[in-house]
Amino acid sequence: MTGPARPLARYAPWVRRGDFVFLSGVVPLDAAAGRVVRGFADLPPGVPETIGATGEFSADARDGPILAQSWFVLDRVRATIEDAGGTMADVFKLVQYFTNLDHFPRYNAVRRRFFPDAPPVSTVVEVSGLMPSAEVLVEVEATAWLPATR
Repeated sequence: MTGPARPLARYAPWVRRGDFVFLSGVVPLDAAAGRVVRGFADLPPGVPETIGATGEFSADARDGPILAQSWFVLDRVRATIEDAGGTMADVFKLVQYFTNLDHFPRYNAVRRRFFPDAPPVSTVVEVSGLMPSAEVLVEVEATAWLPATR
């Protein structure tokens, strides 16, 4: 589960235009494993406890999918912007797509871990579905300001 996000089809994971870097939408697809992230068990050891895993089946079954997918997607955004030569501090805009807006508060709690100081500007949209399957609950696209002459 390392490295930048990999596109699901024939498109670039990111592209630079002048001092701006635009990331394609990132979904919780573990390309190495060939499957959608479904819950805490799909994350690296130690991560689930930092984002809300309780060890209680009822809570983890309800909150685990969105918390795990949120962490995975934002970690792939981080790896992708690093692949482009930047950091999360360079990301100034996020567009977040949810199949259920009730998931936003749990996603937002995870997002704070990736943007502890100044959160980026943000757009949140509810959609009827995301690729590649109905198991995908969130997709995030990002824009970063990354001067080419740094």
